[in-house]
Amino acid sequence: MRIEADLTRCEGLGMCETMAPDFFEVSDEGTVVIHDPSPGEEHRQELTAAVDACPVLALKLQ
Repeated sequence: MRIEADLTRCEGLGMCETMAPDFFEVSDEGTVVIHDPSPGEEHRQELTAAVDACPVLALKLQ
């Protein structure tokens, strides 16, 4: 599994960080930073919820 972010869409709203703080952080520049772009399958449920919570659809799981 791989987390991808479209930084041209990211508005730094922080929903991903709220849902999965071990994996996402909103930088001082206002865009998402992914701490572990290739997490294990055991995190799929948490990450799916975080990706689905993004109101601007800037995140996806591959």
